Amino acid sequence: MTSALALSVTDLAVARGGIPVLEGLSFDIAPGQALILRGPNGIGKTTLLRTVAGLQPALKGKIGLDREAMAYAAHADGLKSTLTVEENLTFWSSVFGTGSIEPALEGFNLAHLRGRAGGSLSAGQKRRLGLARLLVTGRPVWVLDEPTVSLDVASVALFAQAVRGHLAGGGMALIATHIDLGLDEAEILDVGPFKAKPPENDHFDEVFL
Repeated sequence: MTSALALSVTDLAVARGGIPVLEGLSFDIAPGQALILRGPNGIGKTTLLRTVAGLQPALKGKIGLDREAMAYAAHADGLKSTLTVEENLTFWSSVFGTGSIEPALEGFNLAHLRGRAGGSLSAGQKRRLGLARLLVTGRPVWVLDEPTVSLDVASVALFAQAVRGHLAGGGMALIATHIDLGLDEAEILDVGPFKAKPPENDHFDEVFL
């Protein structure tokens, strides 16, 4: 996969529940690059990722890449419990119009589980299956919110390897995570300095309207 496009974010402000949480964010991710988001819980990393992925509107600013170029993965694994591992990946492959699911099965060590129903998988196996969907989207930008939840050390290494392969093919990644993925090539962005100022309200009662 190759892409001549870059993900460009300019003077972005985002809100959660109508309350601004982050503002003044600008960054660029070129093909072959990854950006890791850092910051304390609750500061707005998830809100930022959802906004970049087009799942909610921005308060201000510009996101210079079509949302159709992005694959978003968050805390939900996005699988059907009654379908097998193979059937789940085949479904997503058909949605995105991509080819073989074999690289996804092999990349996340799921080949031996291909006939197992999704609902019978362990938490870590479900997470690997959820992340394996990224490999069948064919989309150049991965927007990922705490992707390694429920993964053991070996599975985190598989995920990091998948990200490296994605970048090597000209892909891009925007990842919020608290752990070290071993992606030495990735840049780090601390969103703490971009915390939005609390809204001014001279009328206390209006807070409850």
